[in-house]
Amino acid sequence: MTLDRSSRAAVGLLWLACIAVDAATFLLSRSLWAALALAVPLLALCIWQTAFHMVPRRKRTGGELDVTSVADGKVVAVKKIPEREFLCRDSVMVSVYMDFWDLHANFWPVSGEVEYMMYHAGRHFLAFKPKASEENEHACMSVRTPGGDSVFFKLLAGGFARRISCYGAKGSRAVAGEQCGIIKFGSRVDIYLPADAEILVSPGDRVLACTTVIARLQPRG
Repeated sequence: MTLDRSSRAAVGLLWLACIAVDAATFLLSRSLWAALALAVPLLALCIWQTAFHMVPRRKRTGGELDVTSVADGKVVAVKKIPEREFLCRDSVMVSVYMDFWDLHANFWPVSGEVEYMMYHAGRHFLAFKPKASEENEHACMSVRTPGGDSVFFKLLAGGFARRISCYGAKGSRAVAGEQCGIIKFGSRVDIYLPADAEILVSPGDRVLACTTVIARLQPRG
């Protein structure tokens, strides 16, 4: 595992601040227990934040037809819905909700060419609320496969998320299982698939990015 590239400086500063505060507390405090009462929670915070921003190295199971989850988390919705921002057509949306304890690095769900990227400022409703998909801060991406299908997805900030980092650019190559971004704190990913895709997950399923195949695209002659 490696630390997310956009988070390295912030995590490093957090560790430095923690070490400085703990050192000052032990030097100035007259009570060892009082010093430990402050040091232990700060250490736990640093460890949690480091783990939160780690990027796992996993076996990639996606490709041009097999669509893997963009994020770790729980499937909270699978439904037919029109995608109006870019595809402008009926799709099947698979929503994956990430809580505080899930890894929040995001990965390309399918291989192909990045045909669309757009960031939208917005509000910070709890990510599992239906209106979060349209009104929350979010970043949108779409990958066009060699077979001509487009897989569109949204990285949605949640009630406590305050930053979305996206990697890649329009026209660049997307490789299923490579990191495409990270959402800081509780959040959600909505993945819009072609209407004829074979959906392989259901609400309530736990999924892992890079590993869990959530859908299979139809071969195009």
